[in-house]
Amino acid sequence: MNAPLRKVVFPVAGLGTRFLPASKVVAKEMLPVLDKPLIQYAVDEAVDAGADTLVFITSRYKHSIADYFDTAYELEQKLERSGKKELLAAVRNVVPKHVRCVYVTQSEALGLGHAVLCAKPVIGDEPFGVILPDDLIWNRGAGALRQMAQFAPSRDAGVIAVEEVPHDETHKYGIVDAEKADGRAARVRHVVEKPKPEVAPSNLAIVGRYVLPGKIFELLEKTTPGAGGEIQLTDAIAALLRDGDVHAYRFDGTRFDCGGKAGLVRATLHFAMQDPALADIARAAVAEAVQPN
Repeated sequence: MNAPLRKVVFPVAGLGTRFLPASKVVAKEMLPVLDKPLIQYAVDEAVDAGADTLVFITSRYKHSIADYFDTAYELEQKLERSGKKELLAAVRNVVPKHVRCVYVTQSEALGLGHAVLCAKPVIGDEPFGVILPDDLIWNRGAGALRQMAQFAPSRDAGVIAVEEVPHDETHKYGIVDAEKADGRAARVRHVVEKPKPEVAPSNLAIVGRYVLPGKIFELLEKTTPGAGGEIQLTDAIAALLRDGDVHAYRFDGTRFDCGGKAGLVRATLHFAMQDPALADIARAAVAEAVQPN
């Protein structure tokens, strides 16, 4: 598969019920980690991987993501008149000029596989990436998606990001059974969606990054509803295994599961510690919070 990836899909139609009541009016992908929303970290990673087309699979209720990437004329004019050049640049540069944003409405919440399938008219038959913004992955070098795209052995192979999870949490993830790893990658033998711990083939979980061939759309169209009555991307990947290669890739980086409050707190503390202006303040606040009353 030729790197870089040109197109990346962001399934962002979910309701974010774990963040109610805030997510009643604010898309969960717009929740901030310091001064950037989750979706910005995801978009930055896609651009780092070479993407020039960002495909957001959204719902008719979620306008804030499109608003965020649109031009804010009044705000920009005010910042320009005030001479606030750094803030103006930050507002204008949420997406590079050569990158386009495409919005596709998922009319009904029928699962991750269905959300990805909604991108077919934009993607066509070329390889593409998928980023789940809930999974914020941090590292100092190449982003996780770029690592995966550069590894991908052919246009017809799939690459899925994995990491080990506690055995008692396998029911929360798609789980892979893979051959012995060669470096960071291992050929996948089998995948199963959200297995109970007693029947899980391993504790190697699929997390929110995928590099997929265009053929996945054909397989998704044939996929019947699985776990939770939804069309599961994991089931289409299992079908892809019958016709080609899928590799599990242990990315270089730290994942924060920001689909829940605990992960969002951890991510915020982590990024605060990386900021020289905030590191001492964050440490002092944590130390004060853990002091007994």
